Amino acid sequence: MVKVYEISKDADDELQHRIADLLMGQMESMWAPNPYEQLLSSIKLALKDGSQAHIFVAEKNHMLVGAAFFNVGISMDKGGHYIWLNDLYVHKEHRNQGIAKKLLLKIIYWAEQEKIKGIELETGINNEATKALYNSLGFYDIISKRYGFRF
Repeated sequence: MVKVYEISKDADDELQHRIADLLMGQMESMWAPNPYEQLLSSIKLALKDGSQAHIFVAEKNHMLVGAAFFNVGISMDKGGHYIWLNDLYVHKEHRNQGIAKKLLLKIIYWAEQEKIKGIELETGINNEATKALYNSLGFYDIISKRYGFRF
């Protein structure tokens, strides 16, 4: 059985490292000079008091198998708070078991309770499985081009 829950702001170092270990599977496909340190730093920042970032995890047999990381921001076009889903990751050995869907449903439920106005995210244009998952839950395509700037 898969249990999905939000990581509390007082999560201990061991749990923070377990989350970073899990997310390293996603970072392997991305270029980063020190991916583990970047992940751990981001997790610690997300868990600081006052942070608008949240981490939800999926656990199966006491092992973390999935994670979602998002920020709550304010949207002019939505007229209130919204979620930017930064990352949704399920370990490759645990995919196609409904874990990503459970994580998303938990986030949607949390967002409804918090009176969040919407959720936005980005996925690869050729990632058909992920797009099908999002569409099955009522997400829709937004035509845009995302830009970035790094210091």
